Amino acid sequence: MRKLQAKAIGMMLRVKSVLEDKKGEGALNTAITILISVVLGALLLAGLYALIGDTVLPELQKRITQMFNFKG
Repeated sequence: MRKLQAKAIGMMLRVKSVLEDKKGEGALNTAITILISVVLGALLLAGLYALIGDTVLPELQKRITQMFNFKG
């Protein structure tokens, strides 16, 4: 009976320490960090897509067309 009572008191103390924890790292901070990461990643991908679509692909298409239209 004393072992059970000691385990219950130990569990109660652990729960109390978790509830009193004021570390500052909560769910809201984590959610904001994830949201910022997603937005920055989307902006980076949009910039790369704009660069590749406007600069690289037309030049690549022109070079491929010149390569296969060789009349040597």
